[in-house]
Amino acid sequence: MFSPNGIKNILFDLDGTLRHNRPSFNQAFFDFARKLGVPDDTEIRQQAMRWLHYYWAQSPEMLSDKESFGERLDLFWINHARAHLLATGCHPEQAEALAPELHRCMEQEYTPEDWVSPEVPQTLQALKDGGFRLAVVSNRTHAYDEQLETLGLRGYFEFALAAGEVNTWKPEPAIFQYALRQLEAKPGETLYVGDNYFADVVGARRAGLGAVLFDAEGTFPEADCPVIQTLEELGMFLK
Repeated sequence: MFSPNGIKNILFDLDGTLRHNRPSFNQAFFDFARKLGVPDDTEIRQQAMRWLHYYWAQSPEMLSDKESFGERLDLFWINHARAHLLATGCHPEQAEALAPELHRCMEQEYTPEDWVSPEVPQTLQALKDGGFRLAVVSNRTHAYDEQLETLGLRGYFEFALAAGEVNTWKPEPAIFQYALRQLEAKPGETLYVGDNYFADVVGARRAGLGAVLFDAEGTFPEADCPVIQTLEELGMFLK
């Protein structure tokens, strides 16, 4: 098990860790799907969330879909809705039939708000006061400094890195290695904190970093790494 001793630098994931969509993509998707007659319960939603984490962690399925659909984004997202349903045991014919309508609902009616827990700035400030160097590393395509500024978070970090800026994506080790060079930091002195086991924990370990999983809803009960359910717990973990 990873030990926090010697950690000087902390890299954070952004979406799902520092900031959240309210409601989440998965929650909204199943709220719409339930109205269309799709079975829905807590276990199904958790299963769907695991699939989303897996799919967006540069999975073979995601890479194949992006290559297949190219710039045809509507077709990509209709296929994504179909696969989202299939991942939770929905009958293939039902998934195929409902996917276009679910995509329409998500495209036209899903209007989430940005949400940052009050514990986030408090924890980040405490970490900075404790001498840790902080940065953000996200799988986003474009820079997001302006959004961090709007959320009141930009001042806590030395830099914010988007995968699209360097054309390497978690869980590839290169994105973590790039961040380490920016900090002039050693892997063994650096911790990564994120909510996606497949992208964040696996990727950080590939690059030699320590990893802590932020798992507020218990999506990964079998995780073989330190797990926190609130960001405040990170400060306690590092003491």
